[in-house]
Amino acid sequence: MGQRKELILESVRKYHQEAQDLKPFVPGVTEIWPSGAVLAAEDREALVEAALEMRIAAGRSSRKFESSFARWMGRRKAHLVNSGSSANLLSVAALMSPQLEESRLRPGDEVITVAAGFPTTVNPILQNGLVPVFVDVDLGTYNTTADRVRQAIGPRTRAILIAHALGNPFEAAELAQLAEERDLFLIEDNCDAVGSLHHGQLTGTFGDLSTVSFYPAHHLTTGEGGCVLTSNLVLARLVESLRDWGRDCWCEPGETNRCLKRFDYQMGTLPAGYDHKYIFSHVGYNLKGTDLQAALGLSQLGRLDEFCAARRRNWRQLRDGLDGVPHLVLPRATEGSDPSWFGFALTVEPDAPYSRAELVDFLEGRKIGTRRLFAGNLTRHPAYIGTRHRISGDLINSDIITEQTFWIGVYPGLTEEMLAYVVQSIREFTAAHG
Repeated sequence: MGQRKELILESVRKYHQEAQDLKPFVPGVTEIWPSGAVLAAEDREALVEAALEMRIAAGRSSRKFESSFARWMGRRKAHLVNSGSSANLLSVAALMSPQLEESRLRPGDEVITVAAGFPTTVNPILQNGLVPVFVDVDLGTYNTTADRVRQAIGPRTRAILIAHALGNPFEAAELAQLAEERDLFLIEDNCDAVGSLHHGQLTGTFGDLSTVSFYPAHHLTTGEGGCVLTSNLVLARLVESLRDWGRDCWCEPGETNRCLKRFDYQMGTLPAGYDHKYIFSHVGYNLKGTDLQAALGLSQLGRLDEFCAARRRNWRQLRDGLDGVPHLVLPRATEGSDPSWFGFALTVEPDAPYSRAELVDFLEGRKIGTRRLFAGNLTRHPAYIGTRHRISGDLINSDIITEQTFWIGVYPGLTEEMLAYVVQSIREFTAAHG
């Protein structure tokens, strides 16, 4: 059987080579995507091998990926989930657990976040009956500041949940210190920023909890997928319980009695000795990943450093090439940071002789893919009008982002030739428009 499997995997490797699209880059014809996965023969082989072994649920690959990724991130625990959005949901839900006693979040408590972001950073706050407090961001970094967050703290503020914008770290060290001083929880949405550094420390390691997305647009992919990381073992256990139906037992689903106390528990009003595998201590979910996803993630993890280096290199080529272009606000790293960039943001100045829409239409016409800076000002979307929330200060820059900002790609699948064409195209457009 082993020899037969090796023959199949050898065929998979050959198939991958034959399936590669090796057509040369043709300016204006070849699509330049803003994001995407970079998949190698090893990735295809890993998926097929997991499928051959019918590892279709969470199992040994999931556990190995969790431990390997936690080690890469420098965290004690990582829990694989089915998406980065679910990771955010679990992080907030864990802080609502009655097992945290007096420190738990309760409905009506406030969580500070930014208005200019992605919905799934904010949605778990509302879904758990909490109140988002929206603060503005700076143009250029597209992050908020510790000062804005400090001014937003009110008598019911209990937590901070903010994403590192397009891979650019927010002031994580400063916010972690503020959270400690004010007895607040800090959750880092690190979905766009794996490998980014703030004061020499990896983002995703400053908060009580951090989250990652493994969607194909991100730094490494499992297809769909995500992860919750923490070094707090109490919070890790709560995340695991909520992810796994809310059950109290920590044995793997396929294990019989690893804890050696399966029939020794009495909890709630259940009879003594009720099977611990079927005792539920939380109103939970089933948000687990699968071994198919984890097998791909393990293969990708071996190239994560390479991917991060390519993102930095591609961002630098765009930044140097567009330096001095009139009427465009170019992105900049947060002070003390070395971002592993997710994208390259551009803001058309309000008094420019051209509009954002005109520049985007020109680039899209040349097959250069663009994306908005996610939702822009979330408070202006129909989903959030009428929801309970608070705004601290003004949202002037969030509104500018809504009207004037977009981003282009830096992901590792882009070549130097492609990026040079992007720079040339933007310079050509701006020169023609005065």
